[in-house]
Parts: sequence; C-alpha cells; structure tokens
Amino acid sequence: MKRSRLLSSIALGAVAALSLAACSTSAPTGGGEAGGDVELTFMTFETPAVTAEFWDTSIAAATAEVDGVTINRIVSPDADRNAYAKKLQATGQFPDLLASISPKDFEAAGLLVPFEQDWLDENFVIPRGAEINGKTYVPPTNAQVLPLVYYNKTIFAENNIAVPTNYAEFEQAVEALKAAGVVPIELAGAEPWSASMPIVALASADVMGGNPDWIRERYEGETQFTDPEFVAAMQKYVDLIGMGGFSAGALSVDFATANKNFLDGKSGMYIMGSWFTGSGYITPEQAENLGAFPLPTDDGSIVVPFNVGGTTAVSSKSKNVEKAVEFAKAWSLAPSSLEPLVEGDGSFPLMKNLTMDDFNVKLNSVFTETYPLVTDDNLKVAAFGWVNDDNSLAPGINDKFYALSQSLFANTDVAGQLATLDAEWDKAAK
Repeated sequence: MKRSRLLSSIALGAVAALSLAACSTSAPTGGGEAGGDVELTFMTFETPAVTAEFWDTSIAAATAEVDGVTINRIVSPDADRNAYAKKLQATGQFPDLLASISPKDFEAAGLLVPFEQDWLDENFVIPRGAEINGKTYVPPTNAQVLPLVYYNKTIFAENNIAVPTNYAEFEQAVEALKAAGVVPIELAGAEPWSASMPIVALASADVMGGNPDWIRERYEGETQFTDPEFVAAMQKYVDLIGMGGFSAGALSVDFATANKNFLDGKSGMYIMGSWFTGSGYITPEQAENLGAFPLPTDDGSIVVPFNVGGTTAVSSKSKNVEKAVEFAKAWSLAPSSLEPLVEGDGSFPLMKNLTMDDFNVKLNSVFTETYPLVTDDNLKVAAFGWVNDDNSLAPGINDKFYALSQSLFANTDVAGQLATLDAEWDKAAK
C-alpha cells in the first residue's frame, strides 16, 4: 500500500473514474445522544491492512463520543486519494472529512481547517510534526520511516554478507548477491510510488541528510534539483541499475509481486516503507528472518527518512465545521483507531497520553527492532516526497519525482531529467 500513509503515507497511483455514489460502502453511522441530526461525509480508503471493517468500527467508536452526528463513509476508488478529493471538490462534493490526503494540495486554497495548537500540544509527542505554514491540518498521530532497507538474514548469512554500515559496503553487498545469483534489490517497479523507494532513500540520505532545509530552500530558489549533491544522489541509482542491482524485469513487477518475491527469498534486499513491518505484509515467522536498516550514507552516519502524519483532515466548506472537528479529534485520540495501523500497517504511534500497552496489538520482531529509529535521538529528515508538512514538495511534483525511478532505467541523462524537474517545480510553485 502506498502510503503517505502514515497513514497518511499511503500510496498514490492512477485514478479510476468512479462516481461518488458508486464508492459509498457503508451504512451511515450515527452517534451521540441527540441521534445524529448532523450528517457528515467522510472520504476514506481501503487496503489489505486498512479494511472496511476497521473504518466502520473506528467511526462507530468516534461517533459515540460526539453528540448528534451521523457519518456517511465513502471510499476512494484507488490509492490516489488526493486526486479523488480534487475530483469531488470540482463537482461540488468535497467531503466534510478526508482520510490521509496531502494537506499541501488543499491548504493554499483554504479548503482545510487547522487544529488548535493547545489541543495538539496536549495530545501528541511531536505536535508540530505535520505543520504547514504554522498550522496543522492532520493530527500528528503516528510516524513512519520511508524507506528502510530490508534484508533476508538467511541469504546474507549464506553469502557471508554483513549488514552494510556505509554506502561502499552497501554496494559490496549488491555485488556479492549478484555474484551468488540472487537478485540484489527487489523493486516494485511497475507503479511509480513503489518504484520511487530507492530514490527517496538516496535523496533523503544524501541531500536532506546534508541539508535538512533543502526543500524549504528550493521554494526560495536557493537550491535546485540540478545541484551537484542531488545529481550525485540520483546517479547512485543509475549506477545501481547499471551494476545489475535490480532484476531485468523490475519495471513490470507490481507491489504485491515484489513483496512475495522478497519474502520467498528470490531477492536479498527490499527498499520499502516501514509499513512493511506490519502484520498486513509479513507474519511473525517471516519477520524473524528479516532485518532492516536505513540506507547507509557515504561516511556511515545514520540519517532516518521520517514522516509524521495522521488521518483526519476537516473541510472548511463542511456543512458543520464544529461537528466535523469534534469527530476528527475523537477519531484521532481513540486507541482503537490506531491499533490496526500499528499492528497491520507498521505505524509508530506518537500519542503523548498513550503507551504501547494501551494498544491491543501484537508486534513482530522487525517492528520492535526498528522502533528505536523513531524514539532515539538521531538525525531525522523529511522523507523526500512523502511528507505532509513544510517539507512537502510543490503540488504535483511528488508524482513527477516518483516517475524518475522508472525513467532513469532507459534515460540515464540524470542532469537533463533533473533540469526538467526544476522547470516543472518552478511552474507548480508559482
């Protein structure tokens, strides 16, 4: 699942043209003592880990805390929730509440309501973690690391490969796996969002690791994609392609197949978001044979590509903003809303007044071994192209950046493609 998912981190893909009516999937859920006089529409999405049952249960729990509201749930037809929300907005059907959209695409038009800072400070570990221009449009309930490099412990042991501690050792691991007849790095290359994981890792480690303000400076025109550090980071990806780091048919492998290939031991490493630690993707037994690490930097310093996110955004055009905000708060604070995301989707909770024991979850070994990347004092930078705060890329640039991961297979003119990206950014950011 692609995910700005945190949950907000989930995927962006192509958009199917389905009507709003066709996407309604559940009966209205009323709550509160007044009997649900206010009807609100909540745009959600579904994945193998985030199911219709989850939404219905969590919505029921939240509406029980809000008097006089009924929620009509609709479902995005695919992972590209932003596109679907824009389609609804264009046809006068913008929902009252929206799950896991990219606020940057809507806040400039004044379509979203910010949450009060006092409430954010009271309830969240990183209360300003999803802030855009000083305001927060989704409660910062959880975090993900985007991406991690997962590795097969058995394959590494059989080939005497140690966990890389710097980029040169990472390349040596690639070479060793190739020499052993194992696909070095699994790539879900058929879809841009999942194909993007290696270049997200490289841009986050090498560009954001060196200058955490790089994206903010790009808005000011002080940095460019054609700057040497960015070109060098993308050249590393081209070099991995050239050295046979990915399978020959990588661009035809979809996300589900890539997951299966890696878990079946057909590849040695897999660069993917921390959602892959969730039970929606791996069993406890599979987890025991997996390890994970952030993509190593040249000098071995640890850079954690980080995304703080949440779920419920509120429309400023809602027929009842007050009730919509009340519902969004209730949904965001309920442990039952986060439980399936923590266990099934590998989300790391950031709730100030809850501990892991407050969630009724079973965690596998990969989750527990990578959780310290979130809690430790280390260098956390914006996961390039995957965050929903002031480090969000200009509208529409995420998808163009993701697409580089596919186009660089055939067109190795790194500087030329990045110059095109600069031009597209300049148009998008006006």
